[in-house]
Amino acid sequence: MGFEDQRFNVNLSILFTELPLLERPAAAAAAGFGAVELWWPWVDSPTPARSELDALKRSLEDAGVQLTGLNFYAGQLPGPDRGALSLPGEESERFRANIDVAADFSHSLGATALNALYGNRVPGVDPAEQDALALENLALAARAADRIGAVLLIEALNRPESPLYPLVSAPAAVEVVDKVNEATGLGNARFLMDLYHLSMNGEELPSVIERFAAKTGHVQIADNPGRGAPGTGSLPLEDLLDRLRKAGYDGWVGLEYKPGDRPSAEAFDWLPN
Repeated sequence: MGFEDQRFNVNLSILFTELPLLERPAAAAAAGFGAVELWWPWVDSPTPARSELDALKRSLEDAGVQLTGLNFYAGQLPGPDRGALSLPGEESERFRANIDVAADFSHSLGATALNALYGNRVPGVDPAEQDALALENLALAARAADRIGAVLLIEALNRPESPLYPLVSAPAAVEVVDKVNEATGLGNARFLMDLYHLSMNGEELPSVIERFAAKTGHVQIADNPGRGAPGTGSLPLEDLLDRLRKAGYDGWVGLEYKPGDRPSAEAFDWLPN
């Protein structure tokens, strides 16, 4: 097994960011990738103009790359925010306004995974109030994903880099997955297993894989420390991905790492030819 047996896509919101958004799909294709994923590209707008959506769609189609996954609107990301769906008031409303926009855009390109970042804790707001709002909004997102034949992804981040984010362990994220599936009866909420974030939390990754591979809808990787390419840190990513395959995961593996001080096109030398 090993890296050569995996299906890798490249995250265009962290790699190739030295290029304008509309040039990144072609750059990914030139680097040998047939599939890409994205955070929500319009951080200031959950409902961008149709012309902006169409321009991104054309750039993906012209490059011949498949969009496999997309984040819902998540606030300023990269930046201080970690999602909008659990934030009372304007941000929650922006998330709701984005649900059908993101789902329809994903559907137009054949993407089958939508990632919903939970959002930070808000000082002075009861966490129970945020969790109730989150469940309500996640149920809406799950129904929209189901409408287009997609899964809803719920991700654990890491506490050192996201200290206000409440889902900072695999069990915490999977608990929300289960609650959403119970609330909707659809069964299309899944765990986004980001091995970098989980390792930053100090979790025992082989155990996480054994426990939660069956509930995993997507996997993302970066090495640790540094969030660089595989081989730049100490994570045994090849072994961990082998374990995931043996546990039954056969989906995409998203490359969500920083290229370092080199152009993104040079950050894939670890990949088998």
